[in-house]
Amino acid sequence: MNSTSPAVVVFGSLHYDIIVKGPARPRKGETVTGSAWNPACGGKGGNQAVSAAKHGARAVMIGAVGDDNFGRAMLANLDHYKVERDHVRVIDGEGSGMSVAIFDSEGDYGAVIVSGSNLRLGTQDVEAAASLFCGGNVLVLQNEVPDQANVFAAAAMKRAGGNVILNAAPVRELSSDLAALVDVLVVNAVEAEALAGGSEIETLDQALVAARILSSQFPSAVVTAGGAGVAYAQKIGSEGVLPAIKVKLVSTHGAGDEFIGVLAAELLKGEAMGRALARANEAAAALVSSPR
Repeated sequence: MNSTSPAVVVFGSLHYDIIVKGPARPRKGETVTGSAWNPACGGKGGNQAVSAAKHGARAVMIGAVGDDNFGRAMLANLDHYKVERDHVRVIDGEGSGMSVAIFDSEGDYGAVIVSGSNLRLGTQDVEAAASLFCGGNVLVLQNEVPDQANVFAAAAMKRAGGNVILNAAPVRELSSDLAALVDVLVVNAVEAEALAGGSEIETLDQALVAARILSSQFPSAVVTAGGAGVAYAQKIGSEGVLPAIKVKLVSTHGAGDEFIGVLAAELLKGEAMGRALARANEAAAALVSSPR
């Protein structure tokens, strides 16, 4: 793909995942016997870049890995999915980011991440990739790298006239500096509860209320509510809900990142928010119902 064509630029995390399957996630002090484990290349940033690339977008990753086997595996994974990774920095003496995800028999999971090299992302990475921060591109951010690094990347994209999507996960308090630079905020129910005032979100109606509250702070707010579906609201424009597509659940792992990657790819093409969300909803449903 032409290196000057519009791109989904993902600034964020790369983790090497160890996935463990068991009957249930262990309680405090408990040991359970698992049935299988496997490695996978992930991190929200890496997953979202791969998702955008699979959806046909030019996808570019800005990130950092260690000079170790995990890092080399993640670079090979980006190459496999044709994600441009010239701006993924390899850091000597720093371990790559990694995570352990434990799945229960119903396909839900909990995870622990060790950020490692992802915490070294900063201004030098944005400056080295200056040509990517331009009008017509879409920047995707997450909360798995330092907030100040996200602020620097978002400010560079906004100065150039591009758009910024923030997937505010995992949940943490957003700095006012970053919030002021975000065009589209995407959160799940737990994250929306924290950012929109703490009201419980279990239904689409509740998700829409949260999206409306968040749209007073951001031009567009999207709230994913798991098996209920997706709600969105725009400060100036439309709002709506999309019921979840009924599928047989295999695993929820990566569904949110698949959603983000496809949403970014669709917005890059100039699709309206409602249509872009419908495509993202379809892609996430296909992923959670696919054997992996």
